[in-house]
Amino acid sequence: MSLALRIIFGIKGWQARRSFNRALAHPEERQNELLKRILEREANTAFGKDHDFAQIRNRDDYRKAVPIRDYEGFRPYVDRLTAGEQSVLTTEAPWMFATTSGTTDQPKLIPVNRAWRKATTELMSLWLSSAQKDHPGIFRHKILTMVSPAIEGWAACGLPIGSVSGVTRRNMPWIVRRSYCNPYEVMEIRDYDARYRVAIRMGYADQVSMMATPNPSTLLRLAETGAAHGEQIVRAIHDGVLGFKLCEEGQPHYEEQLAIATSLSQRLRPRRQRARQLEKLLETHGVLRPRDVWPRLAMLGCWLGGSAGIQSKKLEEWYGTVPKRDLGFRATEGTMTVPLTDNSPSGAPALQHGFFEFIPEQEIESECPPTLLAHELEPGGRYYILLTTEAGLYRYDINDIIEVQGRHAGSAMFAFARKGRDMASITGEKIHTNQVLIAADKASEHCDLKWTQIQMIPDVEDSRYDLLIEPSSDDASELSLQQFAAALDQELCRCNDEYRQKRKSHRLHQPRVFKMKQGWYQRKWKADVIDRGKRDYQYKWPLIGLAWDDESRAEVAHRPEIGSTVEEDLTHVLALDPGSMTTISPEENTIKDDNGEPTAAEKMDES
Repeated sequence: MSLALRIIFGIKGWQARRSFNRALAHPEERQNELLKRILEREANTAFGKDHDFAQIRNRDDYRKAVPIRDYEGFRPYVDRLTAGEQSVLTTEAPWMFATTSGTTDQPKLIPVNRAWRKATTELMSLWLSSAQKDHPGIFRHKILTMVSPAIEGWAACGLPIGSVSGVTRRNMPWIVRRSYCNPYEVMEIRDYDARYRVAIRMGYADQVSMMATPNPSTLLRLAETGAAHGEQIVRAIHDGVLGFKLCEEGQPHYEEQLAIATSLSQRLRPRRQRARQLEKLLETHGVLRPRDVWPRLAMLGCWLGGSAGIQSKKLEEWYGTVPKRDLGFRATEGTMTVPLTDNSPSGAPALQHGFFEFIPEQEIESECPPTLLAHELEPGGRYYILLTTEAGLYRYDINDIIEVQGRHAGSAMFAFARKGRDMASITGEKIHTNQVLIAADKASEHCDLKWTQIQMIPDVEDSRYDLLIEPSSDDASELSLQQFAAALDQELCRCNDEYRQKRKSHRLHQPRVFKMKQGWYQRKWKADVIDRGKRDYQYKWPLIGLAWDDESRAEVAHRPEIGSTVEEDLTHVLALDPGSMTTISPEENTIKDDNGEPTAAEKMDES
């Protein structure tokens, strides 16, 4: 198996590396060629006609003809695609829609065509080939990955809505599929706790030589789950059984989950020798840890930059000093970089598969911000990135800030630094100020708590948000503040599915409440506008703050206790079913569940 995978990814990686290196050596030339090819191919699409692609001769023409826009600027075009219209954004029809959280309470649906999928596969082959060259043992044993379910819903046009990584994992060739220790069905376990228990149970039954999943918090959660259920895991491996229930009888989707459990159980057999090895590790260390269970683990693949970098530093406690390689600056919308070395989030840009423009961070609010190409970036500089992809995104503002961290051939190398304006993310949830405002307004209605101002500040170390509240009345009780925080947490789960997933899987904890002194908002406004010289008519209160400042620290009136640092009561989150299938209705443009009813978020909007 090791030899077969080495040959497969060696050949694919060699082919991908040739075009990758050519683009890096001649970045301006290759970027201009790619842009020209995309514009010529898509000139007769609805978007191409709306923006006169046929008349564009160079990138300056392109900048003038196509305005910068975020997803909401593309939503009308995507709505036409989900309704079944052809040649809207690309000549090639999409074969699915990838979903991710947006800036409102509606998810983003990113069209995925075969050109996009081919590019993504090529870049992953390049990453694996490079990793294998530096770490020959990564394919020696089993591989453990965690991805989202392939299909989470259906568009009105009949195309699936879900996860590209899930579809890719499910459709892998047999020779690659059998190298995974956890079958794809594990990803379709709806209960997050059960999913992690089964995944680590499957993993501990074998030797694992590589783990790859974007979020390091997922790797931490797997290790913690293995430690908490060591004896059950050993017993299950000894007896050749699954060892954990996926769903209680009478709960929704019981028959579906029972079928998954049956399918997984049929693949198992008693592994008594392996169980004895694990039992000895339990006796020696008192707990099962990946560093002890998998001594031949050759590499971890996960994000190392941005807020994820904080979490990645905690991996050594569980996994030892195993090398770590960043998976690259990638999102649902596309892959921007391919890291080529260990222990660094920096990667070389994938210039052969995306036309990338960069706006200096300080220029983002300019009426006509200047844009640069990858070879024009300054070392240490921070820039917003705009994407033009073969899947139909044009000058798309993903609202991410990158930092230049060196050069490779003729191009800058860079890493994800943080989310951009009006947005924060600790472990991939990507909450936006619009969502915070919607959630806070709904929470006020539920709890009858009036507030003068609020702010949410990410605490990356503790994997939770600090919620700063100045209530309208100083008489607001600790209980009322806690109820407000719980209601806001629930509303964020409703309007941001990735936030809900991270909360339910315990990778993100309940917000921590700080009651602020009366007048905090006015004093903060005065400090920002008058003392720092900002224009009052342009001032926008930061509903999401990047970090605590000294002024706000001095304004804390009371911090209510929340009990355990990892809250026990997740009832309101667990009540939200992660697996309910969704469909997009072209008539109403709403998301509906299996029964044709609008989802909770839609019902709340209608009310």
